[in-house]
Amino acid sequence: MQLTHEHEQVKDTLKRYIDEHINPHVDAWEDAQAFPAHEVFKGLGELGLLGLTKPVEYGGMGLDYSYSMVMAETLGLIRCGGVPMAIGVQTDMCTPALARFGSDALKREFLAPAIAGDMVGCIGVSEPGAGSDVSAIRSRARKDGDDYLISGQKMWITNSLQADWMCMLVNTGDGPPHKNKSLVMVPMREGRNGKLTQGIEVARKIRKIGMDSSDTGLIYFDEVRVPQRNRIGEEGQGFIYQMQQFQEERLWAAANALTALDECIRETIEWARERRMFGSTLLDQQWVQFKLVELQTEVEALRALTWAAGERYIAGDDVLQWASMAKLKAGRLMRQVADTCLQFWGGMGYTWENRAGRLYRDGRLASIGGGADEVMMGIIAKTMGMARRPGQAA
Repeated sequence: MQLTHEHEQVKDTLKRYIDEHINPHVDAWEDAQAFPAHEVFKGLGELGLLGLTKPVEYGGMGLDYSYSMVMAETLGLIRCGGVPMAIGVQTDMCTPALARFGSDALKREFLAPAIAGDMVGCIGVSEPGAGSDVSAIRSRARKDGDDYLISGQKMWITNSLQADWMCMLVNTGDGPPHKNKSLVMVPMREGRNGKLTQGIEVARKIRKIGMDSSDTGLIYFDEVRVPQRNRIGEEGQGFIYQMQQFQEERLWAAANALTALDECIRETIEWARERRMFGSTLLDQQWVQFKLVELQTEVEALRALTWAAGERYIAGDDVLQWASMAKLKAGRLMRQVADTCLQFWGGMGYTWENRAGRLYRDGRLASIGGGADEVMMGIIAKTMGMARRPGQAA
């Protein structure tokens, strides 16, 4: 895809914000195991960066998905994985279905403030017993007059400790598991930055091996009363809406990996050029050169695949296979590049603040979150006509 002057403007604006308002604080946020989402999002919202692809009438810019991909790539300049992931949840994971299928009233109540950076959102799909198998979620919303009463648990929920609302996938019926779910907008707090909504409990903050600056919670729901008008689109269509939402999440994840991988390789080359051993530099070793060449070639192949998938998505094609391939490859490369570069850094790579060491921890999530590698391979096998669903005739 040929990027325009407008794409470059978005990239430059975001890069300045990262340089001035994010990277100087990353190490402190990593140590604190949280970052001030409302403050950071408000700054991004004021620059128009939280609604690049969202409708103009709700404060967005109405641009095509290539701008989200440019933003995702540029977020890779942030010197950790947790902050970019939190931003990506706001822009490309908890808002696409709302923007596409939500009522005007819902979009004015939840989408417009999210675009402005006045509200932090989260996406509630995974549960203690249902991560990659979305159809197995057990959270339920039962009708009570004009309301839903929602009970259940959501786990691994990014932004949930600071979120003002959750786009929550819940069972709203007793039919087949792919047709009995709905997406419901659940206010997490009573008023902006207020106390938790009655019936919602943050059971615990989850301590992870990486993504330290991103708050991740286990959330309990006990008869949480939500108006039925907060349902996104048609009842029973939530599984389908969420699968469509996953398309953008997976494209975003692949695009976001690119610059982080580039930066890890670039900084490793700089280190290897200065690191002297046995009478020469580490970079003088041909094997080191060739290995870094192989890694960079793999990253460029991922870039080509990701942008080809993006172009097809913008054209309106079904990119289930392509997005799954890009997500799979991105997860694998986050592991391979980080591990190889860390080895070249030696003892320095095994330190907490080192770029390769941080990517080694943060990047490991890419093969799990948003659909594990094995789920991606299962999807790809089905699109290639090799795998059947249980019970499907040969």
